[in-house]
Amino acid sequence: MSAGSKPPQSREALLKSYNKRLKDDVKSILDNFIEIVRLGYVDDETQVTRMTQVEEINFQMHVRSATMVRACESLMKLVADVKQYLILNDFPSVNEAIIHNSARFRGKSQEADQKLMTLRDDMAADLYELEEEFYSSIYKAPASNH
Repeated sequence: MSAGSKPPQSREALLKSYNKRLKDDVKSILDNFIEIVRLGYVDDETQVTRMTQVEEINFQMHVRSATMVRACESLMKLVADVKQYLILNDFPSVNEAIIHNSARFRGKSQEADQKLMTLRDDMAADLYELEEEFYSSIYKAPASNH
């Protein structure tokens, strides 16, 4: 196998792992929710006293709700992992942003160059006029003093 074919396999494995985590966590949430709803039905004819039965149901509800919370936290972690994966491995999007920014900055650079050239030309024209005025005043000044 070439080195170029290895990353897609690891990418596929990672995506399968994300998919499995998603399915497992959602199934855990659903199963535990169904069991909590089932605990709402209390059987009147048992050998266990009513208080003991209520305590057992309370305990089961706490355990199942904690399992649901863990599954929800796992889903939030999964979402963060997927976002991180997309940010770090979305090379076409990153390349497109780089190309776009490069073109924009190249345009701004050309615009700045054009403004600088116009400014240079204006300054050269003004300097030429100032030199003309300066040199003409130097040659006229000694003649008018004598």
